[in-house]
Amino acid sequence: MPDIEVLIGGRPFLVSCQPGEEHFLRSAAAMLDQEAQPLVASMGRLPEVKMLLMAGLMLADRTAAHEDELRRLREQLAEIEARPAPAPQKIEVPVVPPQVPETLAAIAARAESLAMSFDEKRLDGKNE
Repeated sequence: MPDIEVLIGGRPFLVSCQPGEEHFLRSAAAMLDQEAQPLVASMGRLPEVKMLLMAGLMLADRTAAHEDELRRLREQLAEIEARPAPAPQKIEVPVVPPQVPETLAAIAARAESLAMSFDEKRLDGKNE
């Protein structure tokens, strides 16, 4: 079982943990230290027990607030999921009348015919 030294409120503590859990222990100790640092800075040197108790209580208070918010968000999610699905919306897509492609094809053929006539006249003008 590895022993890990952690700093909380500027004080070293030797803590044992299961193999492979060192990262979690360091992370938890860092959270506790984050709460202890302002206490030490504002109150000076505190007895270990009081510093750890106050930091633990502050961390527990923050955790309780997060749990309240999580509960509220889960209730909102359950309410949203319980709502009936909205009715499908009817979307009208305009249909292209069948004569439009025919008209466009006729226009394209006429444009090609005019282009060919133009090219023929242009070439005839150069030959003269």
